Amino acid sequence: MTAPILSLADRMADIRPFHVMELLRRARELEAQGRDIIHMEIGEPDFASPQPVIEAATRFLARGDVHYTPALGITPLREAIARFYQDRFGADVSPERIVVTPGASGALMLALAATTNPGDTWLLPDPTYPSNRHLVRAFEGVARAVPVSADSAYQPTVAAVEAAWQTTTRGLVVASPANPTGTLLDLTQIDALRRCVHARGGHLIVDEIYQGLTYGVEASTALERMDDVFVVNSFSKYFGMTGWRLGWLVAPEGYAREIERLAQHFFISASTIAQQAALAAFSPACLEILEARRQAFAERRNTLLPALRELGFTVAAEPQGAFYIYSDISALSDDSEALARRLIEEAGVAATPGIDFGDNRPQQHLRFAYTTGQHRLEEAVERIRRALV
Repeated sequence: MTAPILSLADRMADIRPFHVMELLRRARELEAQGRDIIHMEIGEPDFASPQPVIEAATRFLARGDVHYTPALGITPLREAIARFYQDRFGADVSPERIVVTPGASGALMLALAATTNPGDTWLLPDPTYPSNRHLVRAFEGVARAVPVSADSAYQPTVAAVEAAWQTTTRGLVVASPANPTGTLLDLTQIDALRRCVHARGGHLIVDEIYQGLTYGVEASTALERMDDVFVVNSFSKYFGMTGWRLGWLVAPEGYAREIERLAQHFFISASTIAQQAALAAFSPACLEILEARRQAFAERRNTLLPALRELGFTVAAEPQGAFYIYSDISALSDDSEALARRLIEEAGVAATPGIDFGDNRPQQHLRFAYTTGQHRLEEAVERIRRALV
């Protein structure tokens, strides 16, 4: 049979595969063969959904009244998010500025769709989460990498943004805590970047989806100091609700009504069940569970970080958030993809090569996710030790 001829949009040529998913596919193949694989490649917490969230969803489902919600999300959830900002951070955020979305990806899609014209350039740090640049491309924008290094904690500086800015530049996307590096921007740094971007007529999007998962430093939000930036957040990471696919966007004043029109057409609404369940995520009982889990992540980080360094991995910018360690492998190999394949095939340990996160020396880096239990992390370290001999 003749293979079908695909007629694709030009943008598809610029959409790279998500390499970590190929690694996960190989891990599943090996597991099907009976191999034991320790997963340190996927950024998904190993904890089950918090029990208060499950119970809230169960109660709602039992009523059977599952219908569409308003495109911006149910009012009680938007109000609960606003109270969370006030109670935890002292940030005064109007519920009217909050848009509940299908995951944080939906939030970023809406922010970019509302602000990007064909040919507009968005500045993104390199390395960064890979989907960001592809979403820019999907809306006919151009993602321009701003190389960052351990010298600036893998975060963009005002000087770097000024040097990269062009007449076509529409804005800057930053993340704190960041994926893949786990590093932070403090509020003074974010404010300096905001002033730099706004002085040039641009937008600032702040990705805060790992907010709450910080170690040795208090969590914060850009909304404590500024209300003229787009802030993306999620129920997936700190709140442990990955499969529920729920996030939110806080838009500057005046943008929510325009974004609502996009949300109506893109999604109709976020999952009704997930929204009802998420109301319980802010309960005292649930927050107590989440803080205990944050402490568990801190203990895992404190185990894995020195162990990797002892094995010869270099971590020059110490991660203070999320659940990743972005390690320089130069002392061990000159090819992170080859090393990742070796670790999964020989040691049964899956880690993500730097190629997923950009073009800034990806062959020198591996990302390890400490999303598996303490005992498994210790076993992973021993397996890597044996594989590197």
